[in-house]
Amino acid sequence: MTVNAILAVEESAPETARALLGAMLEKGVVDALLVPWQLPAEDSVAPVLIHDPARLAEARVWSPVMPINAARAVSNLTATGNKPRLGAVLRPCEIRALVELVKLEQAALDNTLIIGLDCPGAYTVADYAELKRDGIDPTAELLSQAADASMTPHQGYQFRQGCRICERPVPEGAHVAVTLGLFGLEEGQMMVSASDGVAQTLELEEAGEPAGRRAAVNRLITARIQARDAAFAEFRERVGDVEGLLAEFSTCIRCHNCMINCPICYCKECIFRTATFDHASDVYYRWADRKGVVRMLPDTTLFHLTRLNHMVTSCIGCGVCTDVCPSDIPVATIFRTVGEKTQAIFDYTPGLNLEDEIPLAVFREDELGGLGERDSHQFQVVP
Repeated sequence: MTVNAILAVEESAPETARALLGAMLEKGVVDALLVPWQLPAEDSVAPVLIHDPARLAEARVWSPVMPINAARAVSNLTATGNKPRLGAVLRPCEIRALVELVKLEQAALDNTLIIGLDCPGAYTVADYAELKRDGIDPTAELLSQAADASMTPHQGYQFRQGCRICERPVPEGAHVAVTLGLFGLEEGQMMVSASDGVAQTLELEEAGEPAGRRAAVNRLITARIQARDAAFAEFRERVGDVEGLLAEFSTCIRCHNCMINCPICYCKECIFRTATFDHASDVYYRWADRKGVVRMLPDTTLFHLTRLNHMVTSCIGCGVCTDVCPSDIPVATIFRTVGEKTQAIFDYTPGLNLEDEIPLAVFREDELGGLGERDSHQFQVVP
């Protein structure tokens, strides 16, 4: 059972959230919290692990900046067991990434309580820092729009590409123990949805879902879907074949930032970070003799295609890969556009349900049967 309570916001929604998180520590709901925390320069935040409620003064749960997908931090804290009860404050895309990591046995929820946030969107790290240096409070700006969920960025700026096309801005799923909601609420209110046991410990009183919440959330989702579909359509018009797809990666400098920062890329030893592709010198000359020309280094394209093959069914669209690309390759848009079709083939939506089997980890002899019948000119389904 879930209890929906309405808290009065006195100073600000972030301050009210900090007080609630402090109560969770003080009353033993959790032993430690993973929360976004303002760094000393005050121009960015980072996930930190906190035991002492007094240190929550610098917590910034709704700061619209996302330096990493914090599911990676939860993986570090739980993959090999966590005796302390961990409360993890996460955005919806971070929650979905964590669910995928749990299925891949790279994280655990046995002693973990997920605290989800309504997500207004986020700026790039550089844009957020610039806004802060200019004396602008981007958090307050966005939270002032939460009542109707309009979520318009500061004039002259835009949200991260992943946020602009994110159609899941609120926490979803039975695995979310607590939700801190602002969309569709009147000014001076914050909604807390919590499992019955947590609600009882925190002495939350049932108030039902606010009347305007569903409509506000749906407006935001509709706008994001329109932006998503436009981005997908533009990509498909630009990229009509394999050559077009390869051209998208032509400016890649082989830094592997997209892989290193992806919350779903979990291999402890990646083939692209080993000596596998350090060929003997004469191999390159033989390839050049046979093909006429060979790109140096030759595994650049293979790297991206391998990542697509491995991760596209689990891509949750957080967009961190695009943020960290020094060549401005729209990595997230590529993955999401390809992922839309691939995930539909397997009837799989990543990160929503812990019970849904992850396609990468499951083999069924007939899983491509329907695809083979539809596209027999492209695929041969072997019985």
